[in-house]
Amino acid sequence: MLRYIARRFLFMVISLFALSFVSYCIIELPPGDYAEMYIKRLETTGTQIDENLIINLKRQYGYDKPFLQRYWDWIFNIVTRGNFGVSILWAKPVSFLINDRLPFTIALSVLTLGVTYALAIPIGIFSATHQYSLWDYVFIVAGFIGLAVPNFLLALVMMYFLLTKFGVSPGGLFSPEFENAPWSLARMWDLTKHLVVPVAIIGLSGTAGLIRTMRATLLDELGKDYLDTARMKGVAYWRAVLKYPVRIAINPILSTIGWLLPAIVSGSTIVAIVLNLPTVGPLLIAALIAQDMFMAGGVIFILTALTLIGTFLSDMILAAADPRIRFE
Repeated sequence: MLRYIARRFLFMVISLFALSFVSYCIIELPPGDYAEMYIKRLETTGTQIDENLIINLKRQYGYDKPFLQRYWDWIFNIVTRGNFGVSILWAKPVSFLINDRLPFTIALSVLTLGVTYALAIPIGIFSATHQYSLWDYVFIVAGFIGLAVPNFLLALVMMYFLLTKFGVSPGGLFSPEFENAPWSLARMWDLTKHLVVPVAIIGLSGTAGLIRTMRATLLDELGKDYLDTARMKGVAYWRAVLKYPVRIAINPILSTIGWLLPAIVSGSTIVAIVLNLPTVGPLLIAALIAQDMFMAGGVIFILTALTLIGTFLSDMILAAADPRIRFE
């Protein structure tokens, strides 16, 4: 088991460096750079541009160096110093900007992930064990609706409904009086109340997809002979279902942590803009528009790390749930 964990951890580290290079290449793909955009903005205002200003801007932002040299400097500073560089757009350290929003992003993502699994697994089990019943059809229709409705559209509908019916704005994570207040039980309770709407909106599609997956995989297992054998030996129906078919059917669900965690973070970007949430998603959008490579690279690097950490956790949970995986 320890060799399995060590091997998976080594693969995760290697993949992180490889994907960081791919991410940096994608950031550098658009033509031009921030220095050129800045110079064009100065030209539109009628400011005289001389050659020295252009050279100084290129040198200041590192655009005078070759691509590989820029990548090496960027990843070396991250690994050795935890320094993601200085945001060109905000003129502040990237780590400062990310650290200011990352706790809220992680809290929202983990809570959404927990609610998604807590709802999807029991509903999927119930739907599979009551196939073609009224509730099964209700959950099937709800699953289709959850997958079809865009999150940002649902956010707009929820904002309109809450404002018109209750006079409550679901935007932000704090009420105005708690926005800059020190942490206290009252501020924590205010944050909890404001998390309900974003969690429900962001987790809808993930919950709908997992319900369908759990139902489909469990239906495949319920028709197999080992369940009939357990029942003939006197094992109660629900005890037999939870002990045998569910443990096998849940494997695909557990493996989704690897992609569901970053999908929640990235998928909540437009919802965060609509609901004015202080997460890293809006930072990424603004950085990509402005070609702020340090800010965009830092956020994408964190999303990549979340993907690999989620995959690593999936492997560990699967190895604990299914002994066949760790022996392979």
